[in-house]
Amino acid sequence: MAESSTLNATVTPIDGGITAAKGFTSAALHSGIKVKTGALDLTVIASEKPVATAGLFTLNLVQAAPVILSKEHLERSSGLSRAIVVNSGCANACTGTQGFADAKTMVGEVATSLGCPVEQVLVASTGVIGVNLNMSKVAPGIRAAVSQLARGKGSETARAIMTTDPFPKECAVRVETAAGSFIVGGTAKGSGMIEPNMATMIGLLTTDAQVSPTVLRRALEESARDTFNAITVDGECSTNDTLFAMASGASGVVIDEGNYQALLEGLLTVSRQLAVDIVRGGEGATKVIRITVENARSGDDARQVARTIANSPLVKTAVHGADPNWGRIVAAAGRSGVKFDPNQATVHVGGVRLFENGLPHDDKAPLAAEHMKGTDVDIHVDLGTGGGSKAVIWTCDLSAEYVRINGEYRT
Repeated sequence: MAESSTLNATVTPIDGGITAAKGFTSAALHSGIKVKTGALDLTVIASEKPVATAGLFTLNLVQAAPVILSKEHLERSSGLSRAIVVNSGCANACTGTQGFADAKTMVGEVATSLGCPVEQVLVASTGVIGVNLNMSKVAPGIRAAVSQLARGKGSETARAIMTTDPFPKECAVRVETAAGSFIVGGTAKGSGMIEPNMATMIGLLTTDAQVSPTVLRRALEESARDTFNAITVDGECSTNDTLFAMASGASGVVIDEGNYQALLEGLLTVSRQLAVDIVRGGEGATKVIRITVENARSGDDARQVARTIANSPLVKTAVHGADPNWGRIVAAAGRSGVKFDPNQATVHVGGVRLFENGLPHDDKAPLAAEHMKGTDVDIHVDLGTGGGSKAVIWTCDLSAEYVRINGEYRT
C-alpha cells in the first residue's frame, strides 16, 4: 500500500493493525472452540474508557444472536463502548434462546472483568451456523483474555477471528492533517459466504481521532459503500456480517466538517485493503478480479452492473481458466436490469479491447488471455450512456477448490 494524499491529508501505511491507534489494547487465545486445530478462536479488543462506536450489520432476515445483541447495546449506550469480544469457529446463529443467553454471557464476562456497564460491550461471532457455544470453555477464555490485554497484539487478533481464511488480514495508516496526525487501524475476516449487504462478515476498525458517534457512523457507512460493500466471493450474504469502528480520541485531533474527509480517507484506505484481501483469500480463489463499470447514468446503475458481472459463475470460471470470453461479460451486464445500448458499450480485459459498438475484437483475445493468467485481472466495461458515473467491485475466480471446501464444510 503506497502513501497517498488528498487535498487536506496525507495517508501513510504503518504497522500495528487493530491496536496501532492509541487508546486500544487486545488479547487473543485458544478457548477450546476450534478443538481439532487448537488455533486461536477468541479475542477481546478494549479501550481505556468509553469511546465513540459505530456498527453496521447484516441485512439478512436471519440474524445471529450476537448481531441482535450488539445492535441493542449500541442503541442503549448511545454509541459508546469499552470493548468488543469476538469468537471464531461457531457463528452462534439459529441457536434459539440459548444462543442469545450465551451472547449475553459473553458480553457480561467482559463487562464484569473491565468494570463497565454491560451495554458498553459488543460481541461478534463467526463460524458454523446452528451450533451452540461451549460456554464452560468460552467464559473462562474471556476472563483470561481480558487479563492479558496489551498493545502490540493486533496480529494475534487478526488470526483469532479467522475461519476458512487462508491468511490473516490487518492494516493501519497514519493520517497527517493541518490539525495534527491520527491513526486508523483494522482487521477483518472473510473467505466464503461473502456478498456483504452492509460491510463484511467480521470487520473491526479503530482510530485515535476524536469524533462523535454520529459522525463516526456517517464515515463508516460512506467508507463501507465502496470497500466492504464492494466485494463479493460467492454472492452469499451471511447471518453474522458485522463491522465495528471505535474512536478513542487519544490523538487529540478533533474531526469536524473541515477535516471529515481526512477521517474518511483513512477509513477508506484501511477498509479497501482489508476488503480486497478478503477477496484475495476467498475460498478456492486463485485470482482477484477488479471490475470497473463507467459511463453509467448513476452510481447505483454502475454498481448493479459491476456486481452482476462479479457474481456470474460463467464469468468467474472463465477467468479461472484464463478464457477472455467477453460474451459472458456482456451477457451479465445485459441481464443486470440496467438500461444501456449494447451498440455503444465497450469491454476491455487487461486493457485489451475485446468488444466495441456491438462487435467483437477476437483478434486481440490472445493478449487478454495472457493477462488473465496472472493473479490480478482487470475487467473494464464502458456502458456508453454518457452518464459519467462509475463503480468498482472486487471479486475472485470460481474454482473446483471452492466446491470442495463448501462440500466438506460441516464434515
